[in-house]
Amino acid sequence: MSTNVTIPALKVLFSQRQIADRVAELGRQIDHDYAGQSIVLLGVLKGAAIFLADLARNITVDCTFDFVAVSSYGKAQKTSGAVKLIKDVDQPIEGKHVIIVEDILDTGLTLDFLQKLFQQHQPRSLRIATLLDKPSRRLVKIEADYVGFKIPNQFVLGYGMDYAERFRNLPDICLMPSDYPE
Repeated sequence: MSTNVTIPALKVLFSQRQIADRVAELGRQIDHDYAGQSIVLLGVLKGAAIFLADLARNITVDCTFDFVAVSSYGKAQKTSGAVKLIKDVDQPIEGKHVIIVEDILDTGLTLDFLQKLFQQHQPRSLRIATLLDKPSRRLVKIEADYVGFKIPNQFVLGYGMDYAERFRNLPDICLMPSDYPE
């Protein structure tokens, strides 16, 4: 059974090709930084799943990955300000080189929460890779070690990022139309 769902015309901020090129560059940078070592990529579900998969395919050093899930947005376009852990890591990260992989560094609340949480696990090193960085929205002082693109204060969709669980499957990163119904 099919339903007729109208997808609004979306303005592309970064094309599939631009994303692929930048993710490949980030992979080379991580390879350089961790040459001869092993790393654990910790993806933040659900938004970072596509970025993590593409990043992992562009890394040649020994790596494994795991996922965590947190909640701070729900179905809104703005964070609630309260971050809660929904799914923790499955494997111990003590003594390991860990890179938290996130789709977007926005207010910083989620990554600040995760950074503090994972420091308690005593990793050998802990860094952050984010596909998008929106510094104008930062509420806490936190910076990523690996950044795909800096973006303006606009709501984005696609390449894993959603609005109410929709649009994650878009291959490009697009701007949310201002007239999209809530």
